[in-house]
Amino acid sequence: MSLFDWFANRQKSVPISPDRQEREIADGLWVKCSHCGALTYTKDLQVNLQVCLECGHHMPVNSSERIQQIVDPQTWVPLNARLYAIDALKFYDRKSYSDRLRDYREKTGQTDAVQTGMGLIEGEPVALGVMDFQFMGGSMGSVVGEKLTRLIEHATQERYPVVIICASGGARMQEGMLSLMQMAKISGALEHHRLAKQLYIPVLTHPTTGGVTASFAMLGDIILAEPKATIGFAGRRVIEQTLREKLPDNFQTSEYLLAHGFVDQIVPRPQLKKTLAQLIRLHRLPQKSSHFVASHVETTPVSSRHREVNSISTDA
Repeated sequence: MSLFDWFANRQKSVPISPDRQEREIADGLWVKCSHCGALTYTKDLQVNLQVCLECGHHMPVNSSERIQQIVDPQTWVPLNARLYAIDALKFYDRKSYSDRLRDYREKTGQTDAVQTGMGLIEGEPVALGVMDFQFMGGSMGSVVGEKLTRLIEHATQERYPVVIICASGGARMQEGMLSLMQMAKISGALEHHRLAKQLYIPVLTHPTTGGVTASFAMLGDIILAEPKATIGFAGRRVIEQTLREKLPDNFQTSEYLLAHGFVDQIVPRPQLKKTLAQLIRLHRLPQKSSHFVASHVETTPVSSRHREVNSISTDA
């Protein structure tokens, strides 16, 4: 009897417990990269800011994780955190818009698809907006537009630079025209910010599409992007059918946009905080001290925008 036959007979004679199947990875201990398939120890991946150590693939992160990665510890102060949307149009598809909002609030722990606030980046004060793709695909509704506009207006008044981390599927269809209005409203606030000679840096992450790309995502003084992020307005299939020609394989990627002048620099996530701090220092103008951490939490809406308040509510 050969050695291989002996092992084969021994395996047959030993009963296999129904619980002893193919080894499985303990939940939460290892993470498999969706791009290269490499397994990475969860703690190592967290240290590398959810970027694969093997191939450099940037895994999705939510807005709270983004804030933790970028803002100095103990310096984040939310603005307008109690603002939430209502179903002004009584929209209904497979379920009512009100039910969808409630489900996403419970699922994500956020009131809407963006967090805004003030913080320090390597000691530099900044007004920061972070979009969250996990909340209805980061869609831009009335609350997203209102929170970003108030953030920009506050930064203009206090002479702070603005950084917005973009991640969105575009305008929120459940709010119709109320959603589309946000494109012009945010763009108008950014124009006032520009006239005040203050810095604005959008960071385009995967994905940044639709009305967000068509407005504030492309209005930055310096436009940064994460590697291999999908950035565009209309979908690839729509463009190909309209133009009736095949698009390049890397079309609507951050690398393609960099080559064609739409993006100024591609910055890997582990280097983003340092890069933002350097850019802010280079463009620093005389401004107020960073006492905002303890002095200002909520801002007040501009009176000229009160007419759309019927689409937004502030939690008591």
